[in-house]
Amino acid sequence: MKLVVIGAQWGDEGKGKIVDFLAEEADVIVRFSGGANAGHTIVHDDVTYKLHLVPSGIIAPDTRVILGSGMVIDPESLFDELDRLTAQGVDWEGRVFISDRAHLVLPHYKEIDIEQDRTRIKPIGTTGRGIGVAYAKKASRDGMRMIDSLDPAQVELLPPEDRTFIARFAARYTPLLVDLAAFMRTAAPEEHHLLEGAQGALLDIDIGTYPYVSSGSSAAAGACVGAAIGPRSIDHVLGVFKAYSTRVGNGPFPSEFRGKDTDELEELVRETGREYGVTTGRPRRCGYLDLVALRYACAVNSVDSLALTHLDVYDTVEAPKLCIAYETEAGVIEDFPSDINLLEEARPVTKSFAGWNQPIGECKTYEELPQEARSYIEFIEEFIETPISMISIGYERERTIVRRNPWKV
Repeated sequence: MKLVVIGAQWGDEGKGKIVDFLAEEADVIVRFSGGANAGHTIVHDDVTYKLHLVPSGIIAPDTRVILGSGMVIDPESLFDELDRLTAQGVDWEGRVFISDRAHLVLPHYKEIDIEQDRTRIKPIGTTGRGIGVAYAKKASRDGMRMIDSLDPAQVELLPPEDRTFIARFAARYTPLLVDLAAFMRTAAPEEHHLLEGAQGALLDIDIGTYPYVSSGSSAAAGACVGAAIGPRSIDHVLGVFKAYSTRVGNGPFPSEFRGKDTDELEELVRETGREYGVTTGRPRRCGYLDLVALRYACAVNSVDSLALTHLDVYDTVEAPKLCIAYETEAGVIEDFPSDINLLEEARPVTKSFAGWNQPIGECKTYEELPQEARSYIEFIEEFIETPISMISIGYERERTIVRRNPWKV
């Protein structure tokens, strides 16, 4: 079976925890897009793991993980991360592989990245890690794939700094390279393959809030190219979203908390939900759960079911609200528009719900959740016409309620 896990918002939805949880039943995890700009946090046995390039399933001891063809990889960041995992007691040797078609992030890309964003008329708020530059060079056929870096003639065409960089790391990453297409084609039929996305669907280069997007494919469709499989191979698409919305960097955010009357709620959500970037440390922008955007993300990604995270952050909120439409100068709109200016001016039309006003972290089943929490969940399901199969009520792996196991569809 092949299960795709994507973020259904603007990233930071808690994909790392969900992938880690599902990895217990997985044989292979393929991260299909993105680079070191991603940040996934996993808490297991009171140990916190912060991952950027390595697929989140690495914590499960019997899994093999692959950095896929759609990724752009900075070897220095990769081996720093692997060294940290070793220090934390994770035995990754023989379990981490890299698609030989993935592209390299070379040192001078980072300088270009920072300078480009500095001089943009509308800065995007890049992490400055050279990700966008690597994807741009890939698109213009000027990039360097992992397999190309083993060809002395191609390496010789690079600037001296980049040649030195490759020479420094090539001996370490060469043994990890695999032909991903051959690997996936020859996999045992009974194996479970989890295809892990980075960022979120609303940051996808084609279906996201362009130009305030990432440079790769964070949509479910990207799993096919990034994992070297055909579209009919996918069995289930799981979207991950939070009980509220967040966004990092610039770009439209219709349901964002605005005004003094939401300051207290914003502070609670940011501090309780630890809404600071794993990669940058920047505070995330916070807002009401945007059901208009979520419904759009589910539709364009053929999401079969959803995993709801951070529901416990609302334990003390008297009347949680959901964004169900947008107020604009053109009137109320109920569909997610492509017009960036319309999105920038949009303000949320909200619906209030009764709060549950009690901790839910110890609930083991859906039925144990307070009725108010279940009403909140069931309204979301009805609005977006997509079932919620998993509910996360804390950072630890065991604080997860499974209503329908995505592996057993």
